[in-house]
Amino acid sequence: MFKLLAALAASTLLVVGTASPASAIAYGENARDGAYRFSVLLTMTGLPTADRGTRDSSCSGALIAPTWVITAGHCFRDAKGRKVSRTVAESTKATVGRTLVSGGRGGQVVEVIAVRQSETTDVALAELAAPVTGITPLRVATYPPSPGETLRLTGFGLTADQTPAERLQTGRFTIDAVGDSLLETSGTAPQDDTSPCPHDSGGPYFRTTDAGPELVAVVSGGPGCPHTGPDYSARTDNISDWITATTASTGHSRLYLAALIPLTLVVVALLVWAYRRTRADPGSRPGLGR
Repeated sequence: MFKLLAALAASTLLVVGTASPASAIAYGENARDGAYRFSVLLTMTGLPTADRGTRDSSCSGALIAPTWVITAGHCFRDAKGRKVSRTVAESTKATVGRTLVSGGRGGQVVEVIAVRQSETTDVALAELAAPVTGITPLRVATYPPSPGETLRLTGFGLTADQTPAERLQTGRFTIDAVGDSLLETSGTAPQDDTSPCPHDSGGPYFRTTDAGPELVAVVSGGPGCPHTGPDYSARTDNISDWITATTASTGHSRLYLAALIPLTLVVVALLVWAYRRTRADPGSRPGLGR
Protein backbone atom coordinates (compact mmCIF):
# COMPACT_ATOMS: atom_id res chain seq x y z
CA MET A 1 0.00 0.00 0.00
CA PHE A 2 2.78 2.42 0.85
CA LYS A 3 4.52 1.57 -2.41
CA LEU A 4 1.36 2.82 -4.06
CA LEU A 5 1.62 6.04 -2.06
CA ALA A 6 5.23 6.44 -3.13
CA ALA A 7 4.19 5.97 -6.74
CA LEU A 8 1.47 8.52 -6.15
CA ALA A 9 4.01 11.10 -4.98
CA ALA A 10 5.66 10.85 -8.38
CA SER A 11 2.34 10.91 -10.21
CA THR A 12 1.29 14.01 -8.26
CA LEU A 13 4.27 15.83 -9.75
CA LEU A 14 2.86 14.99 -13.15
CA VAL A 15 -0.52 16.35 -12.09
CA VAL A 16 1.16 19.55 -10.88
CA GLY A 17 2.97 19.96 -14.16
CA THR A 18 -0.09 19.67 -16.38
CA ALA A 19 -2.30 22.54 -17.48
CA SER A 20 -5.58 20.92 -16.44
CA PRO A 21 -7.02 21.46 -12.95
CA ALA A 22 -8.72 18.91 -10.70
CA SER A 23 -12.49 18.41 -10.69
CA ALA A 24 -15.89 18.41 -8.80
CA ILE A 25 -17.46 15.43 -7.06
CA ALA A 26 -18.87 12.66 -9.27
CA TYR A 27 -21.94 10.97 -7.83
CA GLY A 28 -21.91 13.27 -4.84
CA GLU A 29 -24.99 14.96 -3.46
CA ASN A 30 -26.17 18.55 -3.28
CA ALA A 31 -25.10 20.29 -0.10
CA ARG A 32 -28.09 21.67 1.75
CA ASP A 33 -28.51 25.44 1.89
CA GLY A 34 -26.26 27.00 4.50
CA ALA A 35 -24.16 23.85 5.08
CA TYR A 36 -20.37 23.79 5.03
CA ARG A 37 -20.13 27.57 4.67
CA PHE A 38 -16.34 27.43 4.99
CA SER A 39 -16.24 25.85 1.52
CA VAL A 40 -14.66 28.10 -1.12
CA LEU A 41 -14.84 28.41 -4.89
CA LEU A 42 -11.64 29.93 -6.31
CA THR A 43 -12.27 31.46 -9.75
CA MET A 44 -9.24 32.31 -11.89
CA THR A 45 -9.77 34.61 -14.87
CA GLY A 46 -7.00 35.23 -17.40
CA LEU A 47 -4.52 32.46 -16.58
CA PRO A 48 -1.45 32.57 -18.87
CA THR A 49 -0.89 29.62 -21.22
CA ALA A 50 2.28 28.27 -22.84
CA ASP A 51 1.23 29.69 -26.23
CA ARG A 52 1.01 33.19 -24.67
CA GLY A 53 -2.76 33.11 -24.57
CA THR A 54 -5.05 32.99 -21.55
CA ARG A 55 -7.64 30.65 -20.11
CA ASP A 56 -10.06 30.60 -17.19
CA SER A 57 -10.23 27.92 -14.51
CA SER A 58 -11.28 27.22 -10.93
CA CYS A 59 -10.38 25.24 -7.83
CA SER A 60 -12.05 24.42 -4.54
CA GLY A 61 -10.80 25.23 -1.06
CA ALA A 62 -11.74 26.08 2.51
CA LEU A 63 -11.65 29.17 4.69
CA ILE A 64 -9.25 28.46 7.59
CA ALA A 65 -8.86 32.02 8.91
CA PRO A 66 -10.71 35.30 8.19
CA THR A 67 -8.18 36.25 5.49
CA TRP A 68 -6.86 32.82 4.42
CA VAL A 69 -8.07 30.01 2.17
CA ILE A 70 -6.36 26.62 1.93
CA THR A 71 -6.30 24.81 -1.42
CA ALA A 72 -4.07 22.60 -3.58
CA GLY A 73 -0.64 23.94 -4.42
CA HIS A 74 -1.03 23.09 -8.11
CA CYS A 75 -3.95 25.53 -8.33
CA PHE A 76 -1.30 28.28 -8.59
CA ARG A 77 1.03 27.48 -11.49
CA ASP A 78 2.76 29.63 -14.08
CA ALA A 79 2.45 29.13 -17.84
CA LYS A 80 5.11 26.38 -17.68
CA GLY A 81 3.16 24.42 -15.07
CA ARG A 82 5.45 25.27 -12.13
CA LYS A 83 3.93 25.94 -8.71
CA VAL A 84 4.51 29.53 -7.63
CA SER A 85 3.96 31.53 -4.44
CA ARG A 86 1.93 34.28 -6.08
CA THR A 87 -1.30 34.84 -7.92
CA VAL A 88 -1.04 33.92 -11.58
CA ALA A 89 -4.36 34.88 -13.18
CA GLU A 90 -5.34 38.44 -14.02
CA SER A 91 -7.98 38.03 -11.31
CA THR A 92 -8.44 35.34 -8.67
CA LYS A 93 -11.57 35.60 -6.57
CA ALA A 94 -12.70 33.53 -3.60
CA THR A 95 -16.44 32.97 -3.15
CA VAL A 96 -17.08 31.96 0.45
CA GLY A 97 -20.29 30.84 2.16
CA ARG A 98 -22.45 30.41 -0.94
CA THR A 99 -24.04 27.06 -1.82
CA LEU A 100 -25.16 27.99 -5.35
CA VAL A 101 -22.39 28.68 -7.85
CA SER A 102 -24.27 31.54 -9.51
CA GLY A 103 -27.29 33.51 -8.49
CA GLY A 104 -27.04 32.39 -4.89
CA ARG A 105 -27.73 34.68 -1.98
CA GLY A 106 -25.37 35.50 0.83
CA GLY A 107 -21.72 34.66 0.98
CA GLN A 108 -18.83 36.94 0.20
CA VAL A 109 -16.58 37.39 -2.84
CA VAL A 110 -13.03 38.55 -2.06
CA GLU A 111 -9.95 39.01 -4.24
CA VAL A 112 -6.91 36.81 -3.60
CA ILE A 113 -3.82 39.01 -3.20
CA ALA A 114 -1.01 36.61 -2.22
CA VAL A 115 -0.10 32.92 -2.15
CA ARG A 116 2.17 30.80 0.04
CA GLN A 117 3.21 27.32 -1.15
CA SER A 118 4.04 24.47 1.21
CA GLU A 119 7.55 23.12 0.65
CA THR A 120 6.59 19.55 1.55
CA THR A 121 3.21 18.80 -0.01
CA ASP A 122 0.64 19.92 -2.60
CA VAL A 123 -0.91 22.63 -0.43
CA ALA A 124 -1.13 26.40 -0.87
CA LEU A 125 -2.51 29.18 1.30
CA ALA A 126 -4.26 32.04 -0.49
CA GLU A 127 -4.44 35.39 1.28
CA LEU A 128 -7.59 37.48 0.85
CA ALA A 129 -7.75 41.25 0.36
CA ALA A 130 -10.29 41.64 3.18
CA PRO A 131 -11.47 39.51 6.10
CA VAL A 132 -14.47 37.24 5.64
CA THR A 133 -17.00 37.92 8.40
CA GLY A 134 -19.93 35.93 9.74
CA ILE A 135 -18.50 32.54 8.67
CA THR A 136 -16.65 30.22 11.04
CA PRO A 137 -13.35 29.06 9.50
CA LEU A 138 -12.61 25.34 9.27
CA ARG A 139 -10.25 24.28 12.05
CA VAL A 140 -7.05 22.50 10.94
CA ALA A 141 -6.42 19.14 12.62
CA THR A 142 -3.15 18.72 14.51
CA TYR A 143 -3.18 14.93 14.91
CA PRO A 144 -2.83 12.34 12.14
CA PRO A 145 -5.69 10.54 10.39
CA SER A 146 -6.13 6.78 10.66
CA PRO A 147 -6.96 4.07 8.11
CA GLY A 148 -10.67 3.27 8.23
CA GLU A 149 -11.62 6.76 9.36
CA THR A 150 -14.58 8.41 7.62
CA LEU A 151 -14.18 11.88 6.10
CA ARG A 152 -16.47 14.24 4.22
CA LEU A 153 -15.43 16.16 1.10
CA THR A 154 -16.93 19.33 -0.38
CA GLY A 155 -16.16 20.79 -3.79
CA PHE A 156 -17.33 22.89 -6.72
CA GLY A 157 -15.84 20.76 -9.54
CA LEU A 158 -17.40 18.84 -12.39
CA THR A 159 -20.08 16.23 -11.86
CA ALA A 160 -20.19 12.65 -13.19
CA ASP A 161 -21.29 13.76 -16.66
CA GLN A 162 -18.39 16.27 -16.77
CA THR A 163 -20.61 19.32 -16.48
CA PRO A 164 -19.94 22.13 -13.99
CA ALA A 165 -21.75 21.75 -10.69
CA GLU A 166 -24.53 24.26 -10.16
CA ARG A 167 -24.18 24.07 -6.38
CA LEU A 168 -21.75 22.80 -3.77
CA GLN A 169 -21.35 19.01 -3.87
CA THR A 170 -20.43 16.68 -1.00
CA GLY A 171 -19.74 13.01 -0.35
CA ARG A 172 -18.30 10.65 2.25
CA PHE A 173 -15.00 8.80 1.97
CA THR A 174 -12.98 6.23 3.90
CA ILE A 175 -9.24 6.49 4.44
CA ASP A 176 -7.49 3.45 2.89
CA ALA A 177 -3.88 4.34 3.68
CA VAL A 178 -1.86 7.11 5.34
CA GLY A 179 1.53 8.21 3.95
CA ASP A 180 3.99 10.88 5.05
CA SER A 181 2.31 13.59 2.99
CA LEU A 182 -0.56 11.88 1.16
CA LEU A 183 -3.74 9.97 1.94
CA GLU A 184 -5.59 7.36 -0.11
CA THR A 185 -9.35 7.85 0.20
CA SER A 186 -12.18 5.91 -1.45
CA GLY A 187 -15.78 6.98 -1.89
CA THR A 188 -18.47 5.32 0.22
CA ALA A 189 -21.58 7.54 -0.04
CA PRO A 190 -23.82 8.31 -1.73
CA GLN A 191 -22.13 5.61 -3.90
CA ASP A 192 -18.96 3.54 -3.88
CA ASP A 193 -17.82 5.40 -7.01
CA THR A 194 -18.33 8.84 -5.48
CA SER A 195 -15.06 10.55 -6.39
CA PRO A 196 -13.43 13.97 -6.89
CA CYS A 197 -13.50 15.40 -10.40
CA PRO A 198 -11.74 18.30 -12.18
CA HIS A 199 -11.92 21.61 -10.28
CA ASP A 200 -12.38 19.79 -6.97
CA SER A 201 -8.63 20.31 -6.47
CA GLY A 202 -8.03 21.84 -3.05
CA GLY A 203 -11.43 20.76 -1.76
CA PRO A 204 -11.37 19.95 1.96
CA TYR A 205 -11.58 16.47 3.42
CA PHE A 206 -12.73 16.91 7.01
CA ARG A 207 -13.78 14.81 9.98
CA THR A 208 -16.70 15.51 12.33
CA THR A 209 -15.83 16.03 16.00
CA ASP A 210 -17.70 17.19 19.09
CA ALA A 211 -15.99 20.55 18.66
CA GLY A 212 -17.05 20.83 15.02
CA PRO A 213 -15.56 19.92 11.62
CA GLU A 214 -11.79 19.55 11.39
CA LEU A 215 -9.64 19.68 8.24
CA VAL A 216 -7.59 16.55 7.51
CA ALA A 217 -6.46 16.94 3.87
CA VAL A 218 -7.17 18.64 0.52
CA VAL A 219 -7.79 17.05 -2.88
CA SER A 220 -4.53 16.65 -4.78
CA GLY A 221 -4.87 14.11 -7.62
CA GLY A 222 -6.19 10.75 -8.78
CA PRO A 223 -7.73 8.79 -11.66
CA GLY A 224 -10.40 10.18 -13.95
CA CYS A 225 -13.86 10.40 -12.47
CA PRO A 226 -16.12 8.68 -11.69
CA HIS A 227 -14.31 5.61 -10.38
CA THR A 228 -14.14 3.21 -7.48
CA GLY A 229 -11.00 2.88 -5.39
CA PRO A 230 -8.62 5.52 -4.07
CA ASP A 231 -8.01 9.16 -4.84
CA TYR A 232 -5.11 11.05 -3.38
CA SER A 233 -5.12 14.00 -1.04
CA ALA A 234 -2.46 16.12 0.65
CA ARG A 235 -2.35 15.87 4.44
CA THR A 236 -2.63 19.09 6.43
CA ASP A 237 -2.17 17.89 10.03
CA ASN A 238 1.60 17.53 9.65
CA ILE A 239 1.98 21.07 8.27
CA SER A 240 -0.35 22.64 10.83
CA ASP A 241 2.55 24.54 12.46
CA TRP A 242 3.44 26.12 9.11
CA ILE A 243 -0.21 26.96 8.48
CA THR A 244 -0.56 28.60 11.89
CA ALA A 245 2.69 30.56 11.55
CA THR A 246 1.82 31.77 8.05
CA THR A 247 -1.70 32.93 8.85
CA ALA A 248 -0.64 34.53 12.15
CA SER A 249 2.45 36.38 10.92
CA THR A 250 0.59 38.10 8.11
CA GLY A 251 -2.08 39.20 10.54
CA HIS A 252 0.60 40.91 12.62
CA SER A 253 2.01 42.49 9.47
CA ARG A 254 -1.42 43.88 8.63
CA LEU A 255 -1.65 45.51 12.05
CA TYR A 256 1.85 46.94 11.66
CA LEU A 257 1.04 48.37 8.24
CA ALA A 258 -2.26 49.75 9.48
CA ALA A 259 -0.38 51.70 12.16
CA LEU A 260 2.52 52.67 9.88
CA ILE A 261 0.50 54.21 7.06
CA PRO A 262 -1.13 57.01 9.13
CA LEU A 263 2.22 57.78 10.77
CA THR A 264 3.89 58.03 7.36
CA LEU A 265 1.18 60.41 6.14
CA VAL A 266 1.73 62.63 9.18
CA VAL A 267 5.51 62.74 8.59
CA VAL A 268 5.03 63.58 4.91
CA ALA A 269 2.56 66.35 5.79
CA LEU A 270 5.03 67.85 8.29
CA LEU A 271 7.84 67.78 5.72
CA VAL A 272 5.65 69.49 3.12
CA TRP A 273 4.59 72.11 5.67
CA ALA A 274 8.22 72.77 6.66
CA TYR A 275 9.29 73.04 3.02
CA ARG A 276 6.56 75.53 2.16
CA ARG A 277 7.31 77.56 5.29
CA THR A 278 10.99 77.78 4.33
CA ARG A 279 10.19 78.95 0.80
CA ALA A 280 7.74 81.52 2.12
CA ASP A 281 10.35 83.09 4.47
CA PRO A 282 13.23 84.60 2.42
CA GLY A 283 15.14 85.44 5.57
CA SER A 284 15.54 81.80 6.39
CA ARG A 285 17.34 81.01 3.14
CA PRO A 286 21.18 81.31 3.10
CA GLY A 287 22.58 84.38 1.25
CA LEU A 288 19.28 86.26 1.32
CA GLY A 289 19.26 87.42 4.91
CA ARG A 290 19.87 91.02 5.89
